[in-house]
Amino acid sequence: MEYGRLNVNVTSERGSTPVSGATVRITSDNEPEQIIDEMRTDNQGQVNAVELEAPPLEYSMEPGADKPYSEYTIFVEAPGFESQEVSGAEIFSGETAIQNISLLPLDQNEPDSAELFVIPDHTLWGDYPPKIPESEIKTVEETGEIVLSRVVIPEYVVVHNGPPSDSGARNYYVRYTDYIKNVASSEIYSTWPEATIQANVLAIQSFTLNRVYTEWYRGKGYDFTITSSTAYDHKWVPNRNIFDSISNVVDEIFNNYLARPNVEQPILTQYCDGKNVSCPNWMSQWGSKALGDQGYSAIEILRNYYGSSIYIDETEEISGVPSSWPGSNLVVGSTGDKVRQMQRQLNVISNAYPLIPKIAEDGIFGPNTENAVKVFQKIFGLAQDGIVGFKTWYKISQIYVGVSRIAELV
Repeated sequence: MEYGRLNVNVTSERGSTPVSGATVRITSDNEPEQIIDEMRTDNQGQVNAVELEAPPLEYSMEPGADKPYSEYTIFVEAPGFESQEVSGAEIFSGETAIQNISLLPLDQNEPDSAELFVIPDHTLWGDYPPKIPESEIKTVEETGEIVLSRVVIPEYVVVHNGPPSDSGARNYYVRYTDYIKNVASSEIYSTWPEATIQANVLAIQSFTLNRVYTEWYRGKGYDFTITSSTAYDHKWVPNRNIFDSISNVVDEIFNNYLARPNVEQPILTQYCDGKNVSCPNWMSQWGSKALGDQGYSAIEILRNYYGSSIYIDETEEISGVPSSWPGSNLVVGSTGDKVRQMQRQLNVISNAYPLIPKIAEDGIFGPNTENAVKVFQKIFGLAQDGIVGFKTWYKISQIYVGVSRIAELV
């Protein structure tokens, strides 16, 4: 028997603060009446490393007739909050799945009614419409006026949960990095080589940033950034679980995109699965997996499909954060305003996550600051090295914005 792991993070929708003491109940979609495990969240609103049965790892390594993941239902309830149920959470052998649950506080006289989210089949397993081909570079004639003069990482994207023509579909405001993690977890397998995951994440990010940069849908009179339809964009699923291996890659490269010489906009990098649909001159997802197995790097995989002129670019324009990463790691011995800012943010976060110790906001990175950073890293699933590098800086910024609501003022 093989197993995967599940981490559950429960926060309040108002203020992004952890919900401790919430009951988390897990059942198998095959035997919904049998409770596999029932736990309570800790002071950080977390339940970690629950082991759950999963199909053999090799099922996710080649296209085949056997579903490569098992499916579970996660039910969460807490006093004073509306309950929530997620059905179809995916567990792969050897992988850590992350289920983020955001609970809506109940009004005093309001009865509890559980909100249900159903995760559909993974796109590599289920039957979804293939991408309708588009030009990879949008011209002014095609899109109207391009309103952005530079590539900016948005704080949020507005996702239309259906094809563009479905006026009844709901729009969701989704944090950009959460959107990328959701799409990648919906469209590739977390068991694949890291270089393959990187290549696919870069393609997803570049495609998304092209939609943002060109105001593609807003230029056509719509009130959203992108859709969840695979025929037009990428598969995005409300409240689906994501995977640790994919989340780590996104956190490392979320400000990267794919570019070509003398082209200002990110490239609309389209792809297909390479099993049910073939797509010459686009990336094949199963093909990218095979190249990753052969030791190709992410950029080598991408150039194999999109040509030798494509390259990885990055932007320092990141919306919704108090300030950008200083460009070099903050470590013991570092001093200055960036250290002071980071210390102040950790102290604000510690009001919601009390395991993080309060520290002096003196601009001096000493042992106490290092310890606070390590505790923060442990809570939020980062490498516990006590160093504030790119990933830790922006994770601190993200959590600080969430708990302080400073985003409304940025």
